[in-house]
Amino acid sequence: MTKKIKGTIGILTGGGDVPGLNPAIRAITIRAIREGFKVIGLRRGWAGISSLIRDKKIDNSDNFIDLTEEVVNKAGRTGGTFLHSSRTRPSHIPKNFVPEHLKGTYDKEINDLTPEVIKNLEWLNIDYLVPIGGDDTLSYAVRLYKEGVKVVAIPKTMDNDVPGTDYCIGFSTCITRTIQMTNVLRTSAGSHERLLVMEVFGRYAGYTALLPTMAGAANRCVIPEHKFDINKLTELLVQDRHTNPSKYSVVLVSEGAMFNGADMIYSDHEKDMFGHKKLGGIGDLISVQLKELSGNYNNGKTINVINQKLGYLVRGGDPDAIDSIVPMAYGNLALDLILKGIHGRLVNLRNGRYDNSPLEIVTSTKKLINIDRHYNRERLRPFYKSFELNPLFIMTDE
Repeated sequence: MTKKIKGTIGILTGGGDVPGLNPAIRAITIRAIREGFKVIGLRRGWAGISSLIRDKKIDNSDNFIDLTEEVVNKAGRTGGTFLHSSRTRPSHIPKNFVPEHLKGTYDKEINDLTPEVIKNLEWLNIDYLVPIGGDDTLSYAVRLYKEGVKVVAIPKTMDNDVPGTDYCIGFSTCITRTIQMTNVLRTSAGSHERLLVMEVFGRYAGYTALLPTMAGAANRCVIPEHKFDINKLTELLVQDRHTNPSKYSVVLVSEGAMFNGADMIYSDHEKDMFGHKKLGGIGDLISVQLKELSGNYNNGKTINVINQKLGYLVRGGDPDAIDSIVPMAYGNLALDLILKGIHGRLVNLRNGRYDNSPLEIVTSTKKLINIDRHYNRERLRPFYKSFELNPLFIMTDE
């Protein structure tokens, strides 16, 4: 006798890759199969389900894959996402990105393919959809939920800025790597008595700069939540260098950090489907100005600068212990909700405990550092008085 299938669960990963995605896919799939569900992996985020052709004679292997324990076990301990990813937003598809078979129906400059997405989910008989992503990916999940799709979402982003959760998959590995790479580069900075500038991810929130600095990886950090004075930063770093026996100092720079009176620095002015331009370059500008201004605080002698953009180095490779454990727990939390027939939820960590929140929280607010509580504006570094009863990563979703 064959076991009756309880239903079908679809999983997708969207946005930037982070370590921990494959363990999450593995956890959902293994638990779901053992509970009697069929599991389908939707490829390339929202792109795969948007471009699927509803014809069984057509090869849709680029759009979805049936997931088994064997498939997910092979990838479950590795970084990245074997389902692949994209920054596709089906409600805002430019005309030249409309799938070929839909061009006759959708011919506007910007097209909403949501009706096709819903039909495609129904064609695959997907009962529950589990998107794993950041606020952009999950904002579209909110749209689908409002259209009647049963969604249980999992937060991931190395920036740790998805509202509704204290922790997002990928964050721990990111700050672990940032600390490691800062320690690698400080030997060169010390050997040559230089200032070390390291640019890290963080568009709107500065968690990836603040937490490593709090852990001792850097002397100072500049974050998106507070526009900084370059003269003040230079003065502080020169002082730090002077008091360091090895004659160097370190600053971590969030990619979204801004000079006083200026806006974000973009490496490319082309926007993605979520309206974001690619950030990058603030570290370069800070490095140039630090060298130019350093003589003002060093008896007229300029100080050379080592400038390093960490970029994809912190989002590649295997997950650390936390980004292996949390995705496992998040995947099982998602299945707990599905087994109870509950949907429209975001699984999360709040104050050190696993829980879930209404999915709409993703679009109702922004998650930023509480700089009054955690950032010293005058000293350009973390501020804290006590860690008593704080969660593992100190800062909560407030």
